[in-house]
Amino acid sequence: MLSNTATPKYYGQFRDAVLRGEIPVCEEISMEMNRIDALITNPDYWYDDQAVEGWIKYCEQELTLTNGEPVHLLDSFKLWGESIFGWYEFVERSVYKPNPNGQGGHYVRKVIKKRLIRKQYLIVARGAAKSMYASFIQSFFLNIDGSTTHQVTTAPTMIQANEVMSPIRTSINRARGPLFQFLTAGSIQNTTGSKANRPKLLSTKEGILNTITGSKLEIRPMTIDRLQGLRVRVATVDEWLSGDIREDVIGCLEQGAAKEQGSAGNNDYLIVAISSEGTVRNGAGDTVKMELMEILKGEYDAPHVSIWWYKLDSIDEVGMPEMWRKANPNLDFTVTYETYQLDVERAEKAPATRNDILAKRFGIPMEGYTYFFSYEETLPLENRQDFRGMDCALGADLSQGDDFCSFSFLFPLRGGAFGVKTRNYITERTLHKLPLAMRQKYEEFRAEGSLVVIEGTTLKMMDVYDELDNYIVEHEYNVCCFGYDPYNAAAFVERWSTENGPFGVAKVRQGMQTESVPLGELKKLAEDRMLLFDEKLMQYTMGNCIVMEDTNGNRKLLKKRYDHKIDAVAATMDAYVAYGLNTEEFV
Repeated sequence: MLSNTATPKYYGQFRDAVLRGEIPVCEEISMEMNRIDALITNPDYWYDDQAVEGWIKYCEQELTLTNGEPVHLLDSFKLWGESIFGWYEFVERSVYKPNPNGQGGHYVRKVIKKRLIRKQYLIVARGAAKSMYASFIQSFFLNIDGSTTHQVTTAPTMIQANEVMSPIRTSINRARGPLFQFLTAGSIQNTTGSKANRPKLLSTKEGILNTITGSKLEIRPMTIDRLQGLRVRVATVDEWLSGDIREDVIGCLEQGAAKEQGSAGNNDYLIVAISSEGTVRNGAGDTVKMELMEILKGEYDAPHVSIWWYKLDSIDEVGMPEMWRKANPNLDFTVTYETYQLDVERAEKAPATRNDILAKRFGIPMEGYTYFFSYEETLPLENRQDFRGMDCALGADLSQGDDFCSFSFLFPLRGGAFGVKTRNYITERTLHKLPLAMRQKYEEFRAEGSLVVIEGTTLKMMDVYDELDNYIVEHEYNVCCFGYDPYNAAAFVERWSTENGPFGVAKVRQGMQTESVPLGELKKLAEDRMLLFDEKLMQYTMGNCIVMEDTNGNRKLLKKRYDHKIDAVAATMDAYVAYGLNTEEFV
C-alpha cells in the first residue's frame, strides 16, 4: 500500500530494537535514522510496502546461495533494500501526446511515480556479505524491472567485481524458483530451432544477459577510462574505499547515468556503492566520506541518497565485544564473534596487521602504512580563521623539482593552541603535468589561497620571496622568528637575514635526531585538536605523512610515494622548532 504517513516496516523494527538497547549503533547510523524519521514526516515522500516485499519475495523464492542453499534475507539486507525500494516521490513531467486524428500532437502535464533513492552508500565491515547484497540488487533489475538496460558492477580487481556475479550464475545453474526455471529452460546449443526453446538468461564471457528484458549486466575494471561515458541504469561499486583509486568512480558513473535525465529511459538510475573502510589516504574515498558526513549532519539536503555507515565510535570499543555490532550488523550471522576475537588477538601480537584489522573489521579509518596523523586529526576547521596582525613563527621547506615550496605561519594562541596558515608555491609546468584528478585538487588549493602558481618552468626563489613578502605585509603578520630546512635555502635565507636581521633565524636540519621531539609534540597538539587550520592543503599534506622509527624510538617524517606531498607539514615543524628557540620574542 502506498502511504505518505506509514512507518517503513523493517526500519520500524530496527528503530524499536535500537531504542530498546538491543542493537548498538554508531553516531553515523544514528544520524541516518534521523534522516529517515524526517522522510516519514515529510508528506512529499511516499512509502510502498508492496515494492519492498516484492524484492524480498524475488530474492527468497528465486535466488540461490553460492553453495546451493536457498536464500533467507538477513534483517540488514531488508533494511538496506527497503531504503531503495520503499521510498517514492511524485513528479510532474511534460509528456508529448499525439492528437486522436493522427495530425500532430501536444504536450500534457503528467504526474509520475518515481523511486526516491538514486545512490546508496554502504560502508560496513568485512564479513557482512555486502557483495551478496549487491548481487541481489543487480539480479532484481536484471530479471524483474523491464525498463532496465545496461548494468555494471565494478571493483578494484576483476576477482572482487566477479563476486557480485557468482550468486546470479549459481541461480542460473541451479534454478529453483519458477521464474529462473522459465528463464533457464532450453538448450544454449539450440541456435537454429525455436527461440522459445533457448534459455532467456545467459551467462556469457562479458557478463549476464536477459534476452526478454534486454538487460545486460557486465563487469568493468575500476578505472575512469573504462567507466566514463557509460549510461548505466544500475551500477554497483564494490570496495570503493579499499583500492588506491585517485579518481571518483562513483561520480564518473553518476555523470554518465544522469546524461539522460528527463528522458523516459534513464531517469531512475541507481548506484549502490559498497565497501569496508579503506587503508588508502587522500584518495577520492576521503572526499566522498566528507560529503556523506555533511549530508548526515544535515548541512545540505540530499533526499536521493541513502547512507548506511557502520563503524565503532572509538578505538576503545575494540576491546568491548558488545559494541562490535556497530561495525558489522551481521555479526554472528555471516561472521562469528570468534573470528573477530581472533583478529583482535592477531592485531595485538602482529602490529603489521593492526591497521588492516581496525579498518576492515571495525570501520576505523586506518592506513596500510603507519601514517603519522589519524584521519580525524587531519580534518580542517569549518570556519575560516583570521590571524591578521598577530605574532607568528615562520617555517620554510624550500623545494626543488615538483615538490611544494612551502611556508607555514604558526600563531601561538591561548591555552597552548596554535593557529596555522600555509603558503605554497609551484610552477605552471608542474600544475599542467599533473593527472586530471590531482590537478583538480590543486585547483581547490589555489582557490582557497594556500597554493600559488607561478609562471614559468622553474621556481625562482627571489620571485617566491617577493610574493611571500607581499603576502606577509598584506596580512600584517608579525614574524618573530624563522625556521628553515637548509636544503636549497641559502639565497632565500641570506636575503631574509639582510632585510629582517639575523635574530630569530634557526636552521632546522632534517633527520631522526632533530625531528623526533618536535614531531611528537605536533602529534600531541593534533590529537588534542590544538593545531587549528582551515586549509584543505594542510589536510592533504598531513594525510600523506608517514614516519620511520629507529630502534631508539626516534622518528623521521617521510611520504609513501613521490606524488604524496608533505612539505607544508615539514614547514610547520620548522616553524615550531623556531618558536621553541625564541619563545621570549612572543608576548
